[in-house]
Amino acid sequence: MGLFTKKNKGCSCNEKSSVKSDVYELGDIAILGTGCPKCIELEHRVNSVLDELGMNKKAKHITDMVQIARFGVMSTPALVIDNKVVSAGKMLSPSEIKDFLSHERA
Repeated sequence: MGLFTKKNKGCSCNEKSSVKSDVYELGDIAILGTGCPKCIELEHRVNSVLDELGMNKKAKHITDMVQIARFGVMSTPALVIDNKVVSAGKMLSPSEIKDFLSHERA
């Protein structure tokens, strides 16, 4: 995917990993998607589950296609927890979202 990465002369860091940490911090949850109805619905579902579980946070919605591509996501909506894509290209049910959140917290 050299199309979306910058070359940093004299730097051994990977542009892909630095973008993720610039977007949000460890412990954050993000929805990757262009803003289509499915992406918006996933965001609502994730935020509802977060409220239900008593977690004091909201999912961020990343719509920038360059940032989405840097995660390696080719189909949206996608769910990212702690800098890791846990689901892409499908609508998750509330129970699936709970499973992902409880697995990542364990």
